Amino acid sequence: MARVSQKITATASEKTELLSMSRSHKLDSRYVLRSRIILYSLEGKRLDEIMAETGVTRMVVNKWRNRFRASGIEGLKDAPRSGKPAKFDAADEARVIQKACEKPADGYTNWSQRRIASETGMSQFKVHQILKKAALKPHKVEYWCGKSPDPEFESKMMTIVGLYMNPPQNAIVLSVDEKSQLQALDRTQPELPLRSGQPRRQTATYKRNGTVSLIASLAVHSGEIIGKSIDSNNKDNFLSFLKKLDRTYRNSTLHIIVDNFSAHKHKDIQEWLSNKRKIKLYYTPTYSSWLNQIEIWFNMLSKDVIKGGIWRSTKQMVDQIMEYIKTYNQTRAKPFQWTYEGTKSK
Repeated sequence: MARVSQKITATASEKTELLSMSRSHKLDSRYVLRSRIILYSLEGKRLDEIMAETGVTRMVVNKWRNRFRASGIEGLKDAPRSGKPAKFDAADEARVIQKACEKPADGYTNWSQRRIASETGMSQFKVHQILKKAALKPHKVEYWCGKSPDPEFESKMMTIVGLYMNPPQNAIVLSVDEKSQLQALDRTQPELPLRSGQPRRQTATYKRNGTVSLIASLAVHSGEIIGKSIDSNNKDNFLSFLKKLDRTYRNSTLHIIVDNFSAHKHKDIQEWLSNKRKIKLYYTPTYSSWLNQIEIWFNMLSKDVIKGGIWRSTKQMVDQIMEYIKTYNQTRAKPFQWTYEGTKSK
């Protein structure tokens, strides 16, 4: 014969709180379970019925029923645990957080959890727990675009964006910049090819076969790239490239966007431009070369060609870059889609 559970009683306010606990989606599941045990008991259900409804043992049902009889709602809370007292308190946690947020000494730039543990007298695991709880990651650095100190930032930025969004009629907008110090690296042993379950593998040791610099232009509204290898970034090479653009787009007005590199503003450049009414240079604001769209293409070049490349000479590297540019113009060249809509007021 099924055993009948001993009757327990609760006040109206306790019943209301128990009902709220049993329906909560925020409370830990253990508190929801305990409240349900008491509610079933208040409904007069037998012990075996409560066990069937909740899926717990007779011992668990009796434990929380007895705790409720003795202390009401408070009896459903976890009792203080026995055992060894905590070794570190809130002040110790504060020391770890302060240490992680201050600049390290002795020539270090960044903190590691191991060094924080050593200086605070804690285990590395404990330091990890404290930093995780505080959402601190001293090993991680994120970058952001700082505010340009250029007093003419807004007008220069609006001019460049205007060239992107609404270019003058019968004109070509070109984005121009140099990418310097591209290293022609060769590996000390042959590369192992890609295989199932294994990536391409290269030796960690390498040979430097010289460096290459590249100057390139992006026709903003067609995507066409013109590139030329140069030995260094200086006003002579920049002027030579401007003359190349002048010949390439002989019958067009050119609006050329460049950054604030000193060679771009050299007096020889200004003197040559003074006789070229159809060519006008626009300078990005200070610390804002990211406004220049050629930087997007340089990033593509780095991913598609430079990263992981192997070259036995600078000529081999230049030939591959030029082949890439030719292929890009034939198969991929198109305008970059402008997605920025400005800051929206709330």
